[in-house]
Amino acid sequence: MPYILISTQIRMEIGPTIVGDESSDPALMEQLGASRRTVLGNNFSEYYVNEPPRVTLNKLENLGYRVISMTGVGQTLVWCLHKQ
Repeated sequence: MPYILISTQIRMEIGPTIVGDESSDPALMEQLGASRRTVLGNNFSEYYVNEPPRVTLNKLENLGYRVISMTGVGQTLVWCLHKQ
């Protein structure tokens, strides 16, 4: 998977950071130290880390990913990364 989205709530800029969904590469999620959870009321799982986005972005850069876009959606910050 050459693309990955990570996100966090603005009020939670120190973490946790959402790093994947139930279809994400398990090996990559393990490298990031991510845990899988299902939030009450959702019918899907997500992977998260208890670190700020900055730490996660640094880890992904070391793995060869580059940020290609970033935006705010309501109270959520979202980064899109790509790996060649």
